[in-house]
Amino acid sequence: MRVETLFDVLDSDFYTGVPDSQLQALCNFLIDKYGISEHHVIAANEGNCTALAAGHYLATGNVPVVYMQNSGIGNIINPVASLLNDKVYAIPCIFVVGWRGEPGIHDEPQHIYQGEVTLKLLEDMDIATFVIGKETTEAELYAKMKEFRNVLTNGKSVAFVVRKGALEYGNKVVYSNEYQMKREEVLEHIVAVTENDPIVSTTGKASRELFEIRERNGQGHECDFLTVGSMGHSSSIALGIAMSKKNEKIWCVDGDGACLMHMGSMAVLASRKPDNMVHIVLNNTAHETVGGMPTVAGNIDLVTIAEGCGYPYAVCVDNFADLDKELKAAKEAKSLRFIEVKCALGSRADLGRPTTTAIENKERFMERLN
Repeated sequence: MRVETLFDVLDSDFYTGVPDSQLQALCNFLIDKYGISEHHVIAANEGNCTALAAGHYLATGNVPVVYMQNSGIGNIINPVASLLNDKVYAIPCIFVVGWRGEPGIHDEPQHIYQGEVTLKLLEDMDIATFVIGKETTEAELYAKMKEFRNVLTNGKSVAFVVRKGALEYGNKVVYSNEYQMKREEVLEHIVAVTENDPIVSTTGKASRELFEIRERNGQGHECDFLTVGSMGHSSSIALGIAMSKKNEKIWCVDGDGACLMHMGSMAVLASRKPDNMVHIVLNNTAHETVGGMPTVAGNIDLVTIAEGCGYPYAVCVDNFADLDKELKAAKEAKSLRFIEVKCALGSRADLGRPTTTAIENKERFMERLN
């Protein structure tokens, strides 16, 4: 189905969301049509989106649209139940949800259970749903939206759950930034300095690249915890480890989108000030893993934010000489360090995925720690 048809059916003047590869056609269409503007905001997390949408409705009376991957349903449960619900403020919202891990469709391990419970979670939150697949006709979509308008009028929310390949958009959108260092090369430098220290890496391509670097080096994977899901929580995982393994240097390799998603964790981390931890944020100002749509990390000062949270040392680097200098200093330092690394947007076309299971990764990592 052409994404323009879905746009016409939804008939909304405000979109906000967190990008998803399954919804890339919609994401690219919105960038082409609105860019980032009063009609379209890419938010930090899905709960953030839901509250933004609620504010738009309160100000205009117009029903907003929130788009997201189904992994973000957990982030909307609280605002849906305690803000939007018709027993509270009765604020209607249209959700467009990319269905990763749909039963019967092969997907990565972090999506399997989420895919199984997607429709049930929406149902439990009293959100009426309609699944859009490749076979869905325009007539069916318009008919369902007509039915949904009655639901929305009563202050309830609805969701269109989008199957893989269901939406298409003819225009190609190219995303880029001005930075020079390739993320995979940055990771190679990190691996060279960290040696056998434990690394907690964020969800997305960074973990995939870290896995392949170990393969190329002929190394094992026991030093790395690959946070393949749970976006935004890798630094908290690393903090939990660092507080219990005080004789180990713990490295967290984070991403800008993940860091933004749960930025409050930086304040908690800095309040603990583990002197055996290094927090690295690879900032390419994009949600690259799911298509490249921009984050706000290109418009904010992460170093100043880290300092404001209480990190005793924070620095930004944009070249390999400074990167190596800061990595080596962090290796020897006896205090918490924050390193923002400005990275180019892009990855190898033949980038693979981990060949070990999540359980195997956990077990080997725990054996290494203990």
